[in-house]
Amino acid sequence: MTRAFLDAPPNGPTVTDYDRTHAVLYLRLLDAEVAGADWKEVAALLLGLDPLTAPEHARNVHATHLARARWMSTQGYQQLLRRPDK
Repeated sequence: MTRAFLDAPPNGPTVTDYDRTHAVLYLRLLDAEVAGADWKEVAALLLGLDPLTAPEHARNVHATHLARARWMSTQGYQQLLRRPDK
């Protein structure tokens, strides 16, 4: 199975096509965090990673996507609300 996500999402100051494509993943990551879900379970269920065989990789992919999800929820979303002509 080919993963539909990068090892690390974009980290720039603008919302990207990658962010738009992965908005639902970001929301699910934020929901899991609020629910107190174990990152290993989240990495397996949402990202399709095996934290037992590649724990550092799984933790990094989870952490970078969660960080981007947080950014989207506090700053990036504002870009989505702007009118295209502004």
